[in-house]
Amino acid sequence: MSIVIKEVETRQELKEFVKFNIKLYKDCPYHVPGLIYDEMMTLDRTKNPSFDFCETKYFLAYKDGVIAGRIAGIINHKANKHWNETNVRFGFIDFIDDENVSEALLSAVEKWGKENGMNVIHGPLGFTDLDHEGLLVWGFEEEGTMATAYSHPYYKDHLAKLGYEKDQDWNEFKIQIPEKVPEKYSRISQIVLRKYGLKIMKFKKTKEIWPYAQKIFELWNEAFKPLYGYSELSPEQIEYYVKMYIPMLSLDLVTLVVKEEDDSVIGVAIALPSLSKALKKAKGKLFPFGWAYLLKALYRKNKVVDLYIIGVAPEYQGKGVNAIIFNDLIPIFSQKGYVYAESNPELELNTKVQSQWEDYDAVHHKTRRAFIKKL
Repeated sequence: MSIVIKEVETRQELKEFVKFNIKLYKDCPYHVPGLIYDEMMTLDRTKNPSFDFCETKYFLAYKDGVIAGRIAGIINHKANKHWNETNVRFGFIDFIDDENVSEALLSAVEKWGKENGMNVIHGPLGFTDLDHEGLLVWGFEEEGTMATAYSHPYYKDHLAKLGYEKDQDWNEFKIQIPEKVPEKYSRISQIVLRKYGLKIMKFKKTKEIWPYAQKIFELWNEAFKPLYGYSELSPEQIEYYVKMYIPMLSLDLVTLVVKEEDDSVIGVAIALPSLSKALKKAKGKLFPFGWAYLLKALYRKNKVVDLYIIGVAPEYQGKGVNAIIFNDLIPIFSQKGYVYAESNPELELNTKVQSQWEDYDAVHHKTRRAFIKKL
């Protein structure tokens, strides 16, 4: 059986690259497809400002003339400079259960990386932390989220046979929403607000949050830049993500903690009603009915809330700002009828962030992994 690797060169081929993920998982109840339009934007060299400092190659694998796999190779020069590395990333990876296909895909990125002076390959990673990262290695019977990518169990086995080893793991948690705020959170929240001269910002209209939009992503840069593989967002990227994400926020699920003296943002939490079931119904398409499924998920009763961002400025970490955030959000979650929350992936070694779930009924239910291999 013949395996042919072809570099993606046309927009139609790029669309086939994007749609392959949806086709491969069409019968999987746990997979949550993204929107074709969004992924096309992410991968478009003329629209995504990540290409100001990233080089890419996209490859499709054909088995007997039919698409059988896909992979992106990414050289993020900004991240490599920050971490003092010469790494090529692989991402957007999917393939049928055929070791010849997975080997051909990864070999194509390895070869391209070596030709460009890279000596290590790692992934799955995207351009930034706002792209999908990590390969699911545990929790295959748990429904995915919009922020993560599902992976068939055989993926990890293929990578291991090709010499890829664990580099980092991320854990995900399912957190039961308590009926009321733990008493100590209310107490700590009041103390910290007074001690540091802080206040909580809430919003009723999108235009009210716009003056804080850039500050939110600047805080993201400061809070997350010490973490694995982080690529600092440029001003152009911040503008890109502000336009992409701010209009879709459920404003009552956004909590900012700011300094009273200068209105600077030192803490942020952004949650959204789970869009997983709506995205599965949409099957990657906004039209004709995808938009209606998404609107229904955003504005009607939903049992699940996804915690997309919880970030605190480095100088305020460990000082009780998280208590302020949860003291504000838990009553809102309870009022809206949410039964549990899904955390975003959290680095296994980041025990500080995972310790915030110790006071809740939280279960570690999924693990995803970044693999690494020397070239």
